[in-house]
Amino acid sequence: MVVRRDSAVGEQGSGGGEKVAKAVKRASVRKAATSAQASKQAAPEMPAQPAKPRQAAKPTQSVKPTKPRKPPKNESRTALVRRARRINRELAEVYPYAHPELDFENAFQLLVATVLSAQTTDLRVNQTTPALFAKYPTPEDLAAANPEEVEEILRPCGFFRAKTKSVIGLSKALVEEFGGEVPGRLEDLVKLPGVGRKTAFVVLGNAFGRPGITVDTHFQRLVRRWQWTEETEPDKIEAAVGSLFPKSEWTMLSHHVIFHGRRICHARKPACGACPIAPLCPAYGEGETDPEKAKKLLKYEKGGFPGQRLNPPQTYLDAGGRPAPPLGAG
Repeated sequence: MVVRRDSAVGEQGSGGGEKVAKAVKRASVRKAATSAQASKQAAPEMPAQPAKPRQAAKPTQSVKPTKPRKPPKNESRTALVRRARRINRELAEVYPYAHPELDFENAFQLLVATVLSAQTTDLRVNQTTPALFAKYPTPEDLAAANPEEVEEILRPCGFFRAKTKSVIGLSKALVEEFGGEVPGRLEDLVKLPGVGRKTAFVVLGNAFGRPGITVDTHFQRLVRRWQWTEETEPDKIEAAVGSLFPKSEWTMLSHHVIFHGRRICHARKPACGACPIAPLCPAYGEGETDPEKAKKLLKYEKGGFPGQRLNPPQTYLDAGGRPAPPLGAG
């Protein structure tokens, strides 16, 4: 018996062929998936990478104080005037008790004490003049004094022979030319023995209330450090600085500058780190800038030490100032 397969072949050739193709495709997909899963299981697992440790935040560095700006080389006249006057205002707040650091009760005593202060300290003069004025209280008394006796009193001041000649000479001039009175004019004062413009302005400003600039060694040093002037001669410094301020401020300006020079802005090692006007100073950094080290350089009331006057004004004492000891007292 012959079996015919035409029907079966015909069925596969129509719809059956598509079914076979789909079945083959599904089998291929299942095989690929199975192979991938097997490969995944067979592959060794890679160890997990440890997380990178987070870097600690860098400590914040302390900010160094900005150095004060130096005035430009071409600083205008207006800018210079403003800077100079601001420095004086700042100093006035720091030294509201600024005063002449020579003890005196009248114009004659101030005149003599100022002449004696050349080449020595105000402290030494203040320790010496009580004995001098106790024995020779007036120009007439000192004009008639025995030079050798005066020399012995003035010996602690240094240059005592020259200074004896000056104070006796100026006393004689006061008696002979001005009736025993100290003149209140610059042109008269500078004619007296031992009296120059600096001494004259000290007397005029503090005994007569007439403005004057006292150009002593401290004043000269500071105004050049602050670049108020490049002059080196006292007369020219006086004129240059005087032009920056109203005349009414000249006397107190002198006190402020001299006080600052004696207490903080020293000649050899200024205490820059303790200076209240450091932001305004072109010379900042010439001295000690560390605040703690700078404090150790302060003098007189700013450093907790006695001042130069044996009888200072009450305003000075109220601000914490201390009187100077008398001659020979430790």
